[in-house]
Amino acid sequence: MHTFGKLKRPIRVVDQWTFHSRLYRAADFVGKQKNLELVQLNSFGCGVDAVTTDQAEEILSSYNKMYTLIKIDEINNLGAIKIRIRSLLASMNNRCNIENPDNGEYEIHKNKFTKEMRRDYTILVPQMAPIHFELFEEALNSSGYKVEVLKDCSMNTVETGLKYVNNDACYPSILVTGQLIEALQSGKYDVNKTALIISQTGGGCRATNYIGFIRKALKDAGFENVPVISFNFNGIEKNSGFKITIPLIKKLAKALIYGDLLQTVLYKNRAYEITKGESNNLYNKWIKKCKKLINKSTIKQFNESLYEIVNDFEKIKLDKSIKKPKVGIIGEILIKYHPYGNNYVVDLLEKEGAEVFVPELMGFVKYILKNATIRNKLLKTSKIQADIFNFAINFIDVVEKDYTKALANSKKGYLKPCNINKLEKEVRQILSTGNQTGEGWLLTAEMIEFIKEGVSNIVCLQPFACLPNHVVGKGVIKTIRTKYINANITAVDYDPGASSTNQTNRIKLLMTVAKDNLKAEQKRMVILNKKNEMHDLEKLIV
Repeated sequence: MHTFGKLKRPIRVVDQWTFHSRLYRAADFVGKQKNLELVQLNSFGCGVDAVTTDQAEEILSSYNKMYTLIKIDEINNLGAIKIRIRSLLASMNNRCNIENPDNGEYEIHKNKFTKEMRRDYTILVPQMAPIHFELFEEALNSSGYKVEVLKDCSMNTVETGLKYVNNDACYPSILVTGQLIEALQSGKYDVNKTALIISQTGGGCRATNYIGFIRKALKDAGFENVPVISFNFNGIEKNSGFKITIPLIKKLAKALIYGDLLQTVLYKNRAYEITKGESNNLYNKWIKKCKKLINKSTIKQFNESLYEIVNDFEKIKLDKSIKKPKVGIIGEILIKYHPYGNNYVVDLLEKEGAEVFVPELMGFVKYILKNATIRNKLLKTSKIQADIFNFAINFIDVVEKDYTKALANSKKGYLKPCNINKLEKEVRQILSTGNQTGEGWLLTAEMIEFIKEGVSNIVCLQPFACLPNHVVGKGVIKTIRTKYINANITAVDYDPGASSTNQTNRIKLLMTVAKDNLKAEQKRMVILNKKNEMHDLEKLIV
């Protein structure tokens, strides 16, 4: 077997999979050989191919060679395959008398975000979770950056994403990239004084490569000079003009807790409020107050404000004569929180008569931290890193102490913040915590947590062809239903071409079952209460 030479670096994508590292080196090797071509066979819908095939094509194109990708699935029609092979042969014949260049220019030259840029550059942030990101925007702006969250999405956003992103990529990457390119094309921003920012966890999900998708889109759209900042805690990329400092982390932590709390109290009260719109009005009042407190507040003032928020929402009068089905929303992180990404599923569920529950975003942070300790146990990775991350989890629990206590003091029955250690222990009954790609085992754990808290109706939202979710979402539903017989779960796919009618119908079917189950439970409780009354009466007679 031939040993391929070294690859020119840095390449555009995050190179984290062994097989695909070999693919890139093979493409480089083939590009240098006049008598070799590369044909790749892959499975239809294999998730990471959306990332890796683009990179392989870029390498081959830099050597003036054609990249031929053939998708293999259950379809027997070989016509498309024959056309691709014939195109390759035609390309080879046309190049017979053309010398290949000695070296392809495929390595990426990143435009860094410098300290000088920080003074007058606008940093655009794609939307993910409206409640939280409005507060994150304030945390970043009060730390010396000029940040703007792109709040609106439309069909043009999706079309822009489809134009510049590999269409095998997941829906969130199309939305995120589409939003950023659409903003740059709008003329609203000076593209010579604008930067973009995107988060990177460093995990195996395609989300780690969103930054690669964005850079390719920028190049194709003519905005190659626009810097892209990676927001990460593991040193994947560094920019001298953007630093994650302790003061910034404190502000972001406050914003995260405020976001989780406001989301919790808003959805609970809005479901039962007597005066319609009262919860939204109070939320708008507190979002303004929270922005000021993020910018400047002591620990004491911050903790006091958590109690004040709950106490203010406690004053909202609720209609206790009705009981609504409790429905939890779980799934891929962007689709779960992004209203446009999930076709406004919260509004739809509330319209259908549900009380909606959405997991707190801090739970995902705890999950990322917990994974380090799990990897240490399963793979014998760094013990020091595991201990540091475990300390961080304990520190978050301390920070959330007043937040948890404030909710517990309420009489309205709010769900308290998750205990990640408890979730990790419980989920092992269903699947291995080695499932850490994307939302991983947390997605399954959130289902279990909801069911144990009495939220037995669950909508699992996922981008079409999101491979991790097919394992930890759809893949575990049957097992969960076997273990928890009252579980009413439906999985809904979201994609640029997905039918919104089909999505709505699936959710309405879930609500029909939920309402029937609620009526049956209420009837059972009435019968049980009557039996208890008869039993008490008999005891009195005796």
